[in-house]
Amino acid sequence: MTTTTISPADRQQPVLRSVATGERVFGLPLEHGPLAPATARHAARPVLESWGLDDEQVYDALLVISELVTNAVVHALPPVVLHLHTTADEAGQVQVHVSDGGPRPATTAVGWAARRPEDEHGRGEAIITTLAGHAGTDCDTDGLIDHWATLDAA
Repeated sequence: MTTTTISPADRQQPVLRSVATGERVFGLPLEHGPLAPATARHAARPVLESWGLDDEQVYDALLVISELVTNAVVHALPPVVLHLHTTADEAGQVQVHVSDGGPRPATTAVGWAARRPEDEHGRGEAIITTLAGHAGTDCDTDGLIDHWATLDAA
């Protein structure tokens, strides 16, 4: 099996390495700004396609990725990191994780997102719960927040 990882933020080319367990993972640190959702989608598409997802599954996963990354940039502090995970078993699922630095203080201006028309806000959670079998949020001991969704890929 192949694992695709991308690290540091200034390097945008995937690095491939073998994984004995059959897991496939992808990680991408993102700039905390308005280009992050597009960067995440453009990097994730070839990975999802290489994992055998069909066009509809790729589209759904990219939409969930876009929503989770947008929420992290608008509502949370840096860092923002995209993680994708799947296994070679018969479960046929892809897990999308977006980690962020926790809630943005209320006194911090939201910038570009706040200038968008009001009707462009508030649909992300409904989109994610409609497309994902499961979704949630976890916190780690370092204060990072992990927003995740599991999508069918079979």
